[in-house]
Amino acid sequence: MAQEQAVIFIIFGGSGDLAHRKLYPALFKLYTKGYLRQHFAVIGTARRPWSHEYFRQTVSESVANDLGDQAQVASFVQHFYYQSHDVKDANHYVALKKLAQQLNQQYQAQNNQIFYMAIAPQFFGTVAQHVNSEGLLNPDGFNRLVIEKPFGKDLTTARALNDSISATFKEEQIYRIDHYLGKEMIQALPILRFTNPVLEAVWNCHYISNIQITLAEALGVGERAGYYESAGALRDMIQNHALQILALLAMERPTEFTSQAVHQQKEQLFAQLHHYTLSEVDHNFVRGQYDVDRRGYQTAYREADNVPDDSLTETFVAGRIFVDTPRWHNVPFYVRTGKRLRQKATRIDIVFQPETNNIFANYHKQKILPRPTVLTIAIEPRQGLCLTVNGTNPGLGLRNSLQPLSFRQSDGSLANSQEAYEKLLIDILQGDQTNFTNWIEQAYTWQFIDIIRQRWDQITPDFPNYRSNTFGPSKSDQLLAQLGHEWIFGTDSF
Repeated sequence: MAQEQAVIFIIFGGSGDLAHRKLYPALFKLYTKGYLRQHFAVIGTARRPWSHEYFRQTVSESVANDLGDQAQVASFVQHFYYQSHDVKDANHYVALKKLAQQLNQQYQAQNNQIFYMAIAPQFFGTVAQHVNSEGLLNPDGFNRLVIEKPFGKDLTTARALNDSISATFKEEQIYRIDHYLGKEMIQALPILRFTNPVLEAVWNCHYISNIQITLAEALGVGERAGYYESAGALRDMIQNHALQILALLAMERPTEFTSQAVHQQKEQLFAQLHHYTLSEVDHNFVRGQYDVDRRGYQTAYREADNVPDDSLTETFVAGRIFVDTPRWHNVPFYVRTGKRLRQKATRIDIVFQPETNNIFANYHKQKILPRPTVLTIAIEPRQGLCLTVNGTNPGLGLRNSLQPLSFRQSDGSLANSQEAYEKLLIDILQGDQTNFTNWIEQAYTWQFIDIIRQRWDQITPDFPNYRSNTFGPSKSDQLLAQLGHEWIFGTDSF
């Protein structure tokens, strides 16, 4: 049985989509599993003039599809309270403090508080300032701040945002959520790398040709067009998700698996990202924007609501990244993400160096040309591993054929697994920052991304440049072909 955690959650933006779609279902699962039982309460705040009863009804509806009977749901939502709140009004924070203190005593929450900002980033600093000035921090328990992305639009805005919250919260109290770091197979990467000698021995430039990280989405921007216009795929996916995955793949071995040791290695890794000059960006990064599909069933990005007819926002990015360390000398890390691609998938393909001493080159006067060995780590929608090796098919003579040695998680295992937000909330409750990003990492990744963004802002792209239901613009394939490589995802069957 899980150990119960005592805490008061204060959720700014408690009436919003993120809270109802992600947070409340995750909290309910923690409740059914015993992480939350009797000694917790949730205060939802927003501008809407809701009552406690109406708020509880909306929470009940948000968890209706999750496991648990009606009695569990009814018991769970009794821990929820609502306060209409203007983030700029100091008096509202006074009332919020009074309610939090009352619930702390009522539920014996041991003076522990989690402040969750499920609101627009421009209000982060305002909320943090009032939390401090109106005395909401409790000196007798823990105070933890949870922040959703986007964490700035560039290094300058990210630094200003960080300064605004750091005036109230210490770095060890801040949890910057990257929900990809809550995914099962992403969290398994250190286990895979550092507990299997057969992999650790070849995890370097002597054996690995290139590494490919693909974050593909089949859907378009949908109702997120307003946000997407201000972000684009580079900021939305590469600066955070893709680079965090890259860090777990490329970082050196930590001295121990603790939050401090892991972040130390990630910081050192990000410091070694090879920064391009503005002119080099053109040869190493590709952007795209989706058009209609070949049959005209799927609309173009520029046809979405709140998107200008001449929008220059990218919905696709492919890039080649180098890490300036001896381990990864001249090994390209390819990253790729896009909307309206042929299928949804998040995966990593590690392509090993081809065999240079081919003893079968003239076997019986027929050439046997081995293909590169590939280790595929499937993250979603499937979860599993596949090592594709050269073998033979039954028959006369020797003819090489690629053979997959694969493992996939069973449906039963996946049914019992924890979803990303559930995992991350457990970490927050337990004070474990391993699966979150820190400010130093944010600063390094923004430095890298800002150069690409600066170059792109100097040039008008020829958009749209790829059809929906494809794998992106042709220049994405050409990017890999420059060094004799090709995308694995899209050509294999795993």
